[in-house]
Amino acid sequence: MSQPYFDADAGADHAGALLERVRDALARRAPLRIVGGDSKAFLGRPVAGEPLALAEHRGIVAYDPCELVITARAGTPLDELQAVLARGGQMLACEAPGFGGRATVGGVLASGLSGPRRPWAGAVRDFVLGTRLISGLGTHLRFGGEVMKNVAGYDLSRLLAGSFGCLGVVTEVSFKVLPMPRCQAGLSLDLPVATALRKLAEWGGQPLPISAACHDGEALRLRLEGGEGSVRSARDRLGGEALEDGFWADLREQRLPFFDDPRPLWRLSLPALAPETPLPGRQLLDWGGALRWLKSDAPAADIRAWAAAHGGHATCYRAGHLDAPFQPLPPGLLGLHRALKRQLDPQGIFNPGRMYAEL
Repeated sequence: MSQPYFDADAGADHAGALLERVRDALARRAPLRIVGGDSKAFLGRPVAGEPLALAEHRGIVAYDPCELVITARAGTPLDELQAVLARGGQMLACEAPGFGGRATVGGVLASGLSGPRRPWAGAVRDFVLGTRLISGLGTHLRFGGEVMKNVAGYDLSRLLAGSFGCLGVVTEVSFKVLPMPRCQAGLSLDLPVATALRKLAEWGGQPLPISAACHDGEALRLRLEGGEGSVRSARDRLGGEALEDGFWADLREQRLPFFDDPRPLWRLSLPALAPETPLPGRQLLDWGGALRWLKSDAPAADIRAWAAAHGGHATCYRAGHLDAPFQPLPPGLLGLHRALKRQLDPQGIFNPGRMYAEL
């Protein structure tokens, strides 16, 4: 008999009650504010609506390490899912942030946020195999499945990643998982930003086991993961000083001293080799340069104009600082968002305006 990695009776299935709540809201045309752990309430626009709490709809539904798949209800705490995976020697490789331990499985999918490993392992959407969703038609739908290869129908499960609950109520998610690395090491290299970016581009074409790269304004920080021999060889080749064990978790959870700066926090998504921003403030480079955290009082228009000029976009991470915290959409893309919203949520009751006022 296989080892019991989780207690199948520990959770509670409230999908039926949630479906009835949605049907009642549809009958009354009452908007709903979908709430999991509320760990990302700071991100996006405020939602006016009746709270629909998912925290009690929780528990691991299925997990077999041999299949590299785990299925959990939306209200399951991320910490609980990760503890189950750790017992199986596995992990959710996209490194979704927990933000104080309040993050839930549904929130991981809805926000689509990934941690430092993202450029090397993939984003949240890359690990989503299947979902269950209560739609704005009052139906409980299933998309995808619990296998690596599933070609039946449209891949709506991945489309839900980063939708912030605007398309429906996610009740269940199946994730692909990966084995934990056998060996890990952190390095700190005393390099200026420009040199660090050039080095990372050079190393990207070489068989180095890099799984995270960040420049905090003082030094280039690297994480190496893999077999003991490859990690030791890369560490000897690259040199540098050993990095404290908790650095990458502190970066992922925004606990580094950089994030204590009282100025508004911006997330700039850019090509990895984009230059340092000349905007006032402090910056921290993650994802090998493709993600830039910026603490700045500069006008939003200036920040977004600079990001756009270098092939990227900018999102404001301070609650209430802007009416439009997400990068404004061009008319064509906004039209596609509206069309999708009309198909899955024709009455517009799910998290109205969370991402954009027009949605």
